[in-house]
Amino acid sequence: MFHVRFMPSSRGQSEGLRPTFIALIATLGLTLATPIFAADLPRIASINLCTDQLLMTLADPEQILGLSPYSRDKTRSWDAARAAQFPRLSGEAEDVLMLKPDIVVAGRYTKRATRELLKDKRLNVTEFDVPRSMEDVRKQILRMGDVVKHPDRAVAEIAKLDAAIARARAVAAKKAYRVLALSRRGWVSGSDSLTGALLAAVGLNSAAKDLGLRGGGFASLEVIVAARPDFLLLSEGDNFAEDEGRAFLLHPALQGFYPPSKRLVIPERLMNCGGPMLAEALDRLAAELERVER
Repeated sequence: MFHVRFMPSSRGQSEGLRPTFIALIATLGLTLATPIFAADLPRIASINLCTDQLLMTLADPEQILGLSPYSRDKTRSWDAARAAQFPRLSGEAEDVLMLKPDIVVAGRYTKRATRELLKDKRLNVTEFDVPRSMEDVRKQILRMGDVVKHPDRAVAEIAKLDAAIARARAVAAKKAYRVLALSRRGWVSGSDSLTGALLAAVGLNSAAKDLGLRGGGFASLEVIVAARPDFLLLSEGDNFAEDEGRAFLLHPALQGFYPPSKRLVIPERLMNCGGPMLAEALDRLAAELERVER
């Protein structure tokens, strides 16, 4: 707290002390930031699941006009409960146009006709690509921070992500395991995918590279078993097969070679987008590695 002798007794003294006060602030390493008022912040609509989650993390609630049709899907959306407080959009251009947003955030592969129509109507459509590396993830968080005019929040989220990487790396460093990320019907996430990047960031090896599936692709049951990864990485850990796609993962051969002690389970909602949810995914990965190593 400043001593009373620094307080001016008149306007003239105040003006005279202003340069000294600014110099003191600079010496202390502080900044005189210009506050951003609510009226200066953009009003934003999201038409993509992944931009939904970046937007909810970094924007003020008052900035969010609406979210994508899948925003409340508890399987896909990391923050489905929070998304329920915002309007759910249809995914078409008409309801977005009615909102008159300052900015529309979308994925590069969001329905093209919708994106083009919004652009034709002279709306500011900001598109985010699918991240394929952790550096891509960091850049997208920073970009959304700039879009919503809260760059400090973006920096804080990246710090959380980097801390989670360090925690998971400390656990994974015990052994350079080979992990095969496997989904329904035998889909393998490639070594050059976001999942592959997540594994590499903590020192694990993607077995997809040995199968020649850098970008991802389907693999037969025989190929998967022959690859002999140390662990399978799955999004579900129960034994219920609601359809043939899920039944593939419960095939007796896979269950025989890969019982629960050989399966790492991270829910889909933590892995399907590049953003703040990845910090939770990394902590879950570390916990799963500790479980199977017991």
